[in-house]
Amino acid sequence: MPAPRIKSPHLLVAESGADREGHGLKRTMGLFQLICFGVGAIVGTGIFVGLSDSVAQAGPAVVISFVLAAITCVFTAFSFAELGGAIPVSGSSYSFAYAGLGESTAFLVGWCLLLEYGISISAVAVGWSQYVNELLHSLVGWQLPTALSAGPGDGGVVNLPAVLVIAMASVLLVRGVRESAGATAAMAAVKLVILIAFCAIGYSAFKHGNLTPFSPAGLGGIGAGTTAAFFSYIGFDAITTAGEEAKNPRRDIPVAIMVCMGIVTLLYCAVALAAIGAIGGKQVAGRPAALSYVVNEVTGSAVGGGVIAFGAVVAIASVVLAVMYGQTRILMSMARDGLIPRVFEKVSPKTSTPVAGTLIVAVVFAVPAAFASLDAVMNLCTIGTLAIMAVVNVAVMTLRRREPGLTRSFRVPLYPVGPLLGIAFCLYLMYETGWQTWMQFALFLAVGFLVYVAYGRRHSTLARDMAAEADRAGVTADGAARESQGV
Repeated sequence: MPAPRIKSPHLLVAESGADREGHGLKRTMGLFQLICFGVGAIVGTGIFVGLSDSVAQAGPAVVISFVLAAITCVFTAFSFAELGGAIPVSGSSYSFAYAGLGESTAFLVGWCLLLEYGISISAVAVGWSQYVNELLHSLVGWQLPTALSAGPGDGGVVNLPAVLVIAMASVLLVRGVRESAGATAAMAAVKLVILIAFCAIGYSAFKHGNLTPFSPAGLGGIGAGTTAAFFSYIGFDAITTAGEEAKNPRRDIPVAIMVCMGIVTLLYCAVALAAIGAIGGKQVAGRPAALSYVVNEVTGSAVGGGVIAFGAVVAIASVVLAVMYGQTRILMSMARDGLIPRVFEKVSPKTSTPVAGTLIVAVVFAVPAAFASLDAVMNLCTIGTLAIMAVVNVAVMTLRRREPGLTRSFRVPLYPVGPLLGIAFCLYLMYETGWQTWMQFALFLAVGFLVYVAYGRRHSTLARDMAAEADRAGVTADGAARESQGV
């Protein structure tokens, strides 16, 4: 078996220009913008829409599910922080896998990132549509007809609001990262204010009796709730995709990841307790636009629910924006390495953004948002994301051994226990997704490997450079041999 093609961290940084100006990109994001970007990428559909699904599995014990999901993410977040500070490039976990485990594994990680970010964009856009209707109902007493606000699988024809939010995000991303970062910061502030206001309203009606029975489905329910709650944390890794557009990535990326995880975990637990304590777990479970419903029930007025719906519309739009940003930067890194078509690598000299790649991403993921029911593939998205996180933890340990002298602005605490625990938690949650999801995931990986063999391996920039270097070495050796023989 041939040795894996591994790209050194130093080469990744040199090719991207990450210690100077990025690969046609501009360094405009400071620590505050990175934190806002992280909050923008994480807080959205998972809490505004997905809370009801998590409560349906775990009941009031959903708080434990959120904490367990956070612990899973925190151990991996440590690994992302170490690698994000050591290899500050746009490729995120794809580039980390390339440096730690080789090209074929990196391609499959990139393949899984397409699944993670693609389904996230489409699913979040569908959740945005639900809250747009809730907001319209609160403001004018009218909603979009089902035919225009849901796909065929949900009783409609086309989900126009979902397409609209993806289109708006793509326009903003094309204009420039400074504009996108400013919009994300503003939307992050709005969503935090709205969720804090929700907590104030929910705790004003808090009844301890609503928390009993605390765990109606036992440990199994908590485990299932943890798997559902995990989707709420997807997005923290997107911070590392800003490695070439952050002003001081080696310092700011690790700090931003840790701050975001702390803020989000506290916020999720507080919101879940407020919602269940106010009206009970059975009332929250399985209810669309659950937070608006809670406020309407507590206040006896649709006005408060309308405010929450407005916050959800802003919050979910910011997730679409942040996740689309991350997707385009990862595709740009893969194209730079020759593993996917070069069109995704091209950066506009006018806006310093990958315009063509952004528009392609918008069109591709607007289609499932408009027409598909994504519930069937949500577990597939979760298992793919968990697999990526496990790989990142492995990459940390591999690079500690292979590159001991690599500059690391942050180091995983309790090494190697931290990465090993991260892998263990990821494998546990992957197990909880069920055998059908494992079968789907195996098929998905098999298709990805075939794509790599058919295109990526043949067009690899690293393979071309290695072949050229071998040819030069051969010519040099041949010349030396001739000289020694007096030819």
